[in-house]
Amino acid sequence: MKGASKHPILNFLIASVWFINGVFCKVFNLVPRHQEIVGKILGTDHAKLFTLWIGIFEAAMAIWILTKLFSKLNAVVQILLVAFMNTLEFILVPNLLLWGRANAFFALLFILLIFYNEFGLNKLVLKH
Repeated sequence: MKGASKHPILNFLIASVWFINGVFCKVFNLVPRHQEIVGKILGTDHAKLFTLWIGIFEAAMAIWILTKLFSKLNAVVQILLVAFMNTLEFILVPNLLLWGRANAFFALLFILLIFYNEFGLNKLVLKH
């Protein structure tokens, strides 16, 4: 079931964040810090494999976003994943984050953007 109309630019922007972080940063390992973070949290023995799979799942999330299928569920899953991943990183590896613990602020902004795109903007579009 397709969700209500969303702003296509916001939808594309959100999907791009997942795709870039998944494919370029993790699958292609263009930002090795991501693998280091995974290694510190999940263990170094299989960090490369775990990072690869996380990247593939992030790319799949981007595709899911662009399909607009089950968009409310998708938004909730995104919000929970971003909150969970960033909470773990905030607690366990703040020294490896691009902006240290301030990364939590940017994660919150991303969560708010996802929420607004799915729930806030839809209400505005439906009213008009």
